[in-house]
Amino acid sequence: MLVRRYQDRVYRYILRMVGSRDEALELMQEAFIKAWQALPGWRPEAQFRTWLFSIASNTATDSLRRRKVVEFVPLDEDYDVPGEAADPAGQLQAKQRLRALEAALNRLPDDQREIVLLREIEDMSYSEISAALGISEGTVKSRLARAREALVGHYRRKDV
Repeated sequence: MLVRRYQDRVYRYILRMVGSRDEALELMQEAFIKAWQALPGWRPEAQFRTWLFSIASNTATDSLRRRKVVEFVPLDEDYDVPGEAADPAGQLQAKQRLRALEAALNRLPDDQREIVLLREIEDMSYSEISAALGISEGTVKSRLARAREALVGHYRRKDV
Protein backbone atom coordinates (compact mmCIF):
# COMPACT_ATOMS: atom_id res chain seq x y z
CA MET A 1 0.00 0.00 0.00
CA LEU A 2 2.78 2.46 0.88
CA VAL A 3 4.71 1.48 -2.23
CA ARG A 4 1.70 2.24 -4.43
CA ARG A 5 1.16 5.55 -2.67
CA TYR A 6 4.74 6.82 -3.07
CA GLN A 7 6.26 4.92 -6.00
CA ASP A 8 5.48 7.50 -8.70
CA ARG A 9 6.87 10.42 -6.70
CA VAL A 10 9.97 8.52 -5.61
CA TYR A 11 10.54 7.29 -9.17
CA ARG A 12 10.22 10.81 -10.66
CA TYR A 13 12.52 12.26 -8.01
CA ILE A 14 15.21 9.62 -8.57
CA LEU A 15 14.78 9.93 -12.34
CA ARG A 16 15.46 13.67 -12.12
CA MET A 17 18.54 12.95 -10.04
CA VAL A 18 20.12 10.19 -12.16
CA GLY A 19 18.69 10.85 -15.63
CA SER A 20 18.20 7.24 -16.70
CA ARG A 21 14.80 5.54 -16.66
CA ASP A 22 16.23 2.05 -16.18
CA GLU A 23 18.56 3.17 -13.42
CA ALA A 24 15.79 5.18 -11.74
CA LEU A 25 13.51 2.14 -11.72
CA GLU A 26 16.27 -0.01 -10.26
CA LEU A 27 17.17 2.62 -7.65
CA MET A 28 13.51 3.13 -6.73
CA GLN A 29 13.19 -0.58 -6.05
CA GLU A 30 16.42 -0.49 -4.06
CA ALA A 31 15.13 2.47 -2.02
CA PHE A 32 11.88 0.67 -1.19
CA ILE A 33 13.80 -2.47 -0.18
CA LYS A 34 16.03 -0.36 2.08
CA ALA A 35 12.94 1.32 3.53
CA TRP A 36 11.31 -2.04 4.18
CA GLN A 37 14.45 -3.30 5.91
CA ALA A 38 14.76 -0.11 7.98
CA LEU A 39 11.06 0.10 8.84
CA PRO A 40 11.55 -1.20 12.39
CA GLY A 41 13.81 1.80 13.04
CA TRP A 42 11.35 4.38 11.71
CA ARG A 43 10.10 6.74 14.40
CA PRO A 44 6.38 7.50 14.08
CA GLU A 45 6.99 11.12 15.11
CA ALA A 46 8.92 11.57 11.85
CA GLN A 47 6.92 12.03 8.66
CA PHE A 48 7.00 8.87 6.57
CA ARG A 49 7.37 10.82 3.32
CA THR A 50 10.42 12.68 4.66
CA TRP A 51 11.98 9.45 5.89
CA LEU A 52 11.33 7.70 2.57
CA PHE A 53 12.75 10.57 0.51
CA SER A 54 15.82 10.52 2.73
CA ILE A 55 16.37 6.90 1.74
CA ALA A 56 15.64 7.68 -1.93
CA SER A 57 18.03 10.64 -1.84
CA ASN A 58 20.84 8.59 -0.34
CA THR A 59 20.26 5.81 -2.84
CA ALA A 60 20.37 8.22 -5.81
CA THR A 61 23.37 10.11 -4.42
CA ASP A 62 25.32 6.89 -3.93
CA SER A 63 24.62 5.98 -7.54
CA LEU A 64 25.74 9.42 -8.76
CA ARG A 65 29.00 9.10 -6.84
CA ARG A 66 29.77 5.90 -8.71
CA ARG A 67 29.64 7.59 -12.09
CA LYS A 68 30.53 10.88 -13.74
CA VAL A 69 27.96 11.78 -16.43
CA VAL A 70 24.30 12.52 -15.72
CA GLU A 71 21.81 12.68 -18.57
CA PHE A 72 18.91 14.92 -17.61
CA VAL A 73 15.42 13.67 -18.44
CA PRO A 74 13.16 16.28 -20.04
CA LEU A 75 10.64 17.79 -17.63
CA ASP A 76 7.81 17.73 -20.15
CA GLU A 77 7.87 13.95 -20.37
CA ASP A 78 6.10 13.80 -17.01
CA TYR A 79 4.36 17.15 -16.82
CA ASP A 80 1.92 18.81 -19.18
CA VAL A 81 2.05 22.55 -19.68
CA PRO A 82 -1.34 23.86 -18.50
CA GLY A 83 -3.36 26.08 -20.80
CA GLU A 84 -1.00 25.76 -23.76
CA ALA A 85 -2.61 22.82 -25.59
CA ALA A 86 -4.91 24.89 -27.83
CA ASP A 87 -2.16 27.33 -28.89
CA PRO A 88 0.64 25.69 -30.95
CA ALA A 89 2.87 28.78 -30.74
CA GLY A 90 2.38 28.98 -26.99
CA GLN A 91 3.01 25.27 -26.69
CA LEU A 92 6.27 25.62 -28.63
CA GLN A 93 7.39 28.52 -26.42
CA ALA A 94 6.53 26.54 -23.30
CA LYS A 95 8.57 23.58 -24.56
CA GLN A 96 11.49 25.88 -25.32
CA ARG A 97 11.29 27.32 -21.78
CA LEU A 98 11.24 23.79 -20.36
CA ARG A 99 14.30 22.85 -22.43
CA ALA A 100 16.12 25.95 -21.15
CA LEU A 101 15.17 25.05 -17.58
CA GLU A 102 16.37 21.47 -18.10
CA ALA A 103 19.72 22.70 -19.39
CA ALA A 104 20.10 25.09 -16.46
CA LEU A 105 19.15 22.40 -13.92
CA ASN A 106 21.62 20.02 -15.51
CA ARG A 107 24.41 22.55 -14.89
CA LEU A 108 23.71 22.75 -11.15
CA PRO A 109 25.84 20.76 -8.71
CA ASP A 110 24.08 17.59 -7.49
CA ASP A 111 23.47 18.97 -3.99
CA GLN A 112 21.77 22.09 -5.35
CA ARG A 113 19.75 20.26 -8.02
CA GLU A 114 18.53 17.81 -5.39
CA ILE A 115 17.19 20.62 -3.20
CA VAL A 116 15.52 22.38 -6.15
CA LEU A 117 13.78 19.12 -7.10
CA LEU A 118 12.60 18.44 -3.55
CA ARG A 119 11.38 22.00 -3.02
CA GLU A 120 9.92 22.89 -6.41
CA ILE A 121 8.90 19.54 -7.91
CA GLU A 122 8.10 17.50 -4.79
CA ASP A 123 6.79 20.56 -2.90
CA MET A 124 8.61 19.69 0.32
CA SER A 125 9.03 22.26 3.09
CA TYR A 126 12.45 23.43 4.26
CA SER A 127 12.10 21.33 7.40
CA GLU A 128 11.13 18.23 5.39
CA ILE A 129 14.13 18.70 3.08
CA SER A 130 16.36 19.27 6.09
CA ALA A 131 15.16 16.04 7.69
CA ALA A 132 15.33 14.06 4.44
CA LEU A 133 18.89 15.12 3.64
CA GLY A 134 20.22 15.31 7.19
CA ILE A 135 21.31 18.94 6.88
CA SER A 136 20.21 22.11 8.66
CA GLU A 137 17.37 24.28 7.39
CA GLY A 138 19.89 27.08 6.96
CA THR A 139 21.94 24.88 4.64
CA VAL A 140 18.78 24.00 2.69
CA LYS A 141 17.92 27.68 2.29
CA SER A 142 21.44 28.71 1.30
CA ARG A 143 21.80 25.90 -1.27
CA LEU A 144 18.39 26.73 -2.69
CA ALA A 145 19.30 30.42 -2.89
CA ARG A 146 22.60 29.60 -4.65
CA ALA A 147 20.76 27.26 -7.04
CA ARG A 148 18.18 29.92 -7.87
CA GLU A 149 20.94 32.50 -8.44
CA ALA A 150 22.73 30.06 -10.74
CA LEU A 151 19.52 29.35 -12.68
CA VAL A 152 18.88 33.07 -13.15
CA GLY A 153 22.50 33.53 -14.20
CA HIS A 154 22.19 30.79 -16.83
CA TYR A 155 19.09 32.49 -18.26
CA ARG A 156 20.70 35.93 -18.29
CA ARG A 157 23.84 34.64 -20.01
CA LYS A 158 21.66 32.61 -22.36
CA ASP A 159 24.00 29.65 -22.01
CA VAL A 160 21.06 27.31 -21.65
